[in-house]
Amino acid sequence: MTIALERPVGTTDPITLVDPEVTERLARRITTEHPDINDATARRIVGQAAAFIAASGQQPGRNLVPSELVDYGWHAFILHTIDYADFCERVVGRFVHHVPTDDGNEQAPGGAAAARERTMAAIQAAGYTVDAELWHSAADCNQCHAGCHDSPKTG
Repeated sequence: MTIALERPVGTTDPITLVDPEVTERLARRITTEHPDINDATARRIVGQAAAFIAASGQQPGRNLVPSELVDYGWHAFILHTIDYADFCERVVGRFVHHVPTDDGNEQAPGGAAAARERTMAAIQAAGYTVDAELWHSAADCNQCHAGCHDSPKTG
């Protein structure tokens, strides 16, 4: 017997936020840089990276943190600067900066587990589906370009 899991009501598959051509380009970069990741998983990673970026843009200052796998997607996206800037402007309305944490510093209030839970909740609150299999561990960076001590200064 097969059980089909449905998306919660009111959620969007975040891969729909990314142009299919861009998705394939990013997935190809992920599988090239991480040969242990297959094509289907790489596309899922791209979708979750899109959800993370969108949620981060909607909720600045929340200390959201991508998982290690989702961070692979975010890094791949950032390397395609035109696509990334266009995505951020279209989906968030502004550029979402990548701010790595310093070695030895706690990455977010409450530690990695709390950051992961807070991030997954923020993605769901933003209306996107969370692919829980890709959220096992938090990465060493966040989206806190909103006045954090290490955020680039403006003005």
